[in-house]
Amino acid sequence: MTVKVAIAQINSVVGDLAGNAAKILSAVQSAVALHADIVVTPELSLVGYPPEDLLLRSAFYRKASETLLELARTLGQFPDVHVLVGYPLESNGVRFNAVSVLLNGQVALSYCKSELPNDTVFDERRYFSSSEIPAVFEVKGTKFGINICEDTWHPDAPRRARDAGAEVLLVPNASPFHMSKLHLRLDVMRTNVISQGMSLVYANLVGGQDELLFDGNSFVMGLDGQLSAQLKHCQSDLQTVEFDQARPLMGDIANSLSTEAQVYQALVLGVHDYVTKNGFPHVLIGMSGGVDSALTLAIAVDALGAEKVRAIMMPSPYTADISLFDSRDMVRRTGVRYDEISINDCFSSFRTTLEQEFSGLKEDATEENIQARIRGTILMALSNKYGSIVLTTGNKSEMAVGYCTLYGDMAGGFAVIKDIAKTLVYRLCEYRNSLSEVIPERILTRAPSAELRPDQTDQDSLPPYDVLDGIMALYMEENRARDEIVAAGYSIEDVERITHLIKINEYKRRQSPVGIRITHRAFGRDWRYPITSKFRD
Repeated sequence: MTVKVAIAQINSVVGDLAGNAAKILSAVQSAVALHADIVVTPELSLVGYPPEDLLLRSAFYRKASETLLELARTLGQFPDVHVLVGYPLESNGVRFNAVSVLLNGQVALSYCKSELPNDTVFDERRYFSSSEIPAVFEVKGTKFGINICEDTWHPDAPRRARDAGAEVLLVPNASPFHMSKLHLRLDVMRTNVISQGMSLVYANLVGGQDELLFDGNSFVMGLDGQLSAQLKHCQSDLQTVEFDQARPLMGDIANSLSTEAQVYQALVLGVHDYVTKNGFPHVLIGMSGGVDSALTLAIAVDALGAEKVRAIMMPSPYTADISLFDSRDMVRRTGVRYDEISINDCFSSFRTTLEQEFSGLKEDATEENIQARIRGTILMALSNKYGSIVLTTGNKSEMAVGYCTLYGDMAGGFAVIKDIAKTLVYRLCEYRNSLSEVIPERILTRAPSAELRPDQTDQDSLPPYDVLDGIMALYMEENRARDEIVAAGYSIEDVERITHLIKINEYKRRQSPVGIRITHRAFGRDWRYPITSKFRD
């Protein structure tokens, strides 16, 4: 007798317990229509992930428990359907990351997470206690065990489930996206679950939560380590797979995507969810005629629609005519509202105001930063007046070495490409243009420039971006030492210069807006370096 298991890849909202319960109910209704016996939802699906310090509040656990019991009663209308729901559980003063099986109006079984991740973006030991008690239930002669996310990145919890009789392991997940993460998940599942003689159902969360992005890509894996089903990337989805004597039959497998396609879709989802979940009606983007603002605009339009995006061009005395022409060209292609507000008068007023103070001193980055700060002030004034959120346009390469202005181009509410290296910016633009050509070709071919002084280019102040990005990746993302980076083919001068800039610009990054994480190490919750430090390696 076969058992049909449904994966409900839903987009939960942190703290919206009623809304999340409604999404779970809707998914179960769809699964029941497909004759599912079991429905698996993601980790902490009832409350969203990660709830962070909401998990320190007793009221949060009480509300979660009340909502779970109410949901169980509602799901009682679907007899004999087992629904796995994740939520935070408090029992006798001890708190757990839990999953319960809801069946016939009751909580039939609960499992508490064993392995609590406490590295990179995770700090679950701050909130939860661990449990080593397995949970196994039987449906139509097949025994199903439960693990939660990190449990399966180690062999012990799967082994306990197998020893308790599990033939198929059901794994609710909130596994955040980064490039190459899908292949890593598959390899680890083969090592820790499949090798122990169990098939696997991996139900992953989808959606954006602050800087984290959950990509879905849920899957079913058979005993041979091959995929029997895979759900969509960065989309809510639902699929059922039949198990015949604990072996999955073939289901649908989503099309594989290039790295650029995966990242672009992740950025689109991240912008959509941050803006809509936080209730902003529109977004503002400062256009420059350069590649970073062009990519940010394309992502925003794809995420929200042209009617919710407004682009502002703020030319200065140093803005090239082609920057204006290219900005106008792109907004025509995307259909967004576009305005030009000159900063010439403001810049002149600042110069006049500071003329006596700066008498006898050469112009330098001070005057350049004044221009950036005027633009930031204008964007924030429009944000205040209209309730729109400003999307900043700085990339990871600039953030690394401080090639950005506090309260200037860093001013805003959400940093869309904060974790995108400059070389990847160009690849993403090319990918987007392969779908439809929204970014003018000249934006991609002209030398990048902040246009804050005559004839300026980025390479006046920085090494070539392929060099900068390579050193940044080795030092910041891979934790490589100076000598290792030099051995990889970079000059000692470039390595020392770039690593020095990374260190001394921590104070800037600490004041930057939250942005979408797409690498395995971003400048955010998994980068925690002191601003004040004398250590030099």
